[in-house]
Amino acid sequence: MGKPAALKPGDTIGLISPAFYVTPEQIETGIGLLEKWGFKVKLYPHTYAKLGDYQYPDTSRAADVMAAFQDPETQAVMCARGGYGCSRLMPYLDFDAMATTQKMLIGFSDITVLHASLLKRGVPCLYAPMPYTFGRDREEWVYESFRNAVSGGNPIPSGAPGGETITPGKAGGVVVGGCLVLMCDLIGTPEEIDMTGKIVVIEDVDESPHRVDGLLTHLLNSGSLAKAAGIVVGEMTGTEAKMDPDVGSRPWKDIVHERLSHVKIPSIVDFPFGHCRQMLSLPLGIRAEMDASNGTLTYIESLCK
Repeated sequence: MGKPAALKPGDTIGLISPAFYVTPEQIETGIGLLEKWGFKVKLYPHTYAKLGDYQYPDTSRAADVMAAFQDPETQAVMCARGGYGCSRLMPYLDFDAMATTQKMLIGFSDITVLHASLLKRGVPCLYAPMPYTFGRDREEWVYESFRNAVSGGNPIPSGAPGGETITPGKAGGVVVGGCLVLMCDLIGTPEEIDMTGKIVVIEDVDESPHRVDGLLTHLLNSGSLAKAAGIVVGEMTGTEAKMDPDVGSRPWKDIVHERLSHVKIPSIVDFPFGHCRQMLSLPLGIRAEMDASNGTLTYIESLCK
């Protein structure tokens, strides 16, 4: 379909909650930042509606998604937060119509489902912090990465740290991926992520160590991940706190090293994106190069047209 337009001061961002509800207090700081950077923010009717609330079924939240994409007033669509629920909306969303608008979709975590669907239709997206995420103070390079990415600049500022080598080597390709559990959930659906020849980015939150092992093993057993050109793993945030000696209690990084060292693909871990304390905004659906020996990811084209 084509790349989204770069955002500029004065543009309107449509704010939706397809995954989980938020309260006004939880996103006021994030909205304030967007407005400070010169953007207008437009909320839709079910931004604060609770998942499963009888008054606000999946169809209502899906209607917000479609409205934000098809609204002539918005230049981009941003999710208020992640959580759970995007997969439930898939039967009610017209992804072809969404892709036709070529609007930038911004979000991460559960938003992986929506990203994958738009990427299938040729529209790059942004795996990035959301208003809920911006409710906590972050390093300056976090904000710089976001502003650069949405405006079509370099999303990897010089102040951002790199990753840790698992398997050395260099790779290039289009960047795909997102939240590990959602990537696995998409297998067998029409929106399954094609990882062949791609740089695959992976992260997750609040999964126990044995679940991280199981999910990575599922990607490997499915044959999907073994076809990747390179693998960039972020942080498995909160995993150490969920160790259960009865089902295995290895540190998550040990699990990632052990699982990925078998595939002999350039791989790094602990790259700063996703649910970690300090995170980059990573474009999906455009080309990048990685140097696993140095723990770096470098974009060689812009997210925006």
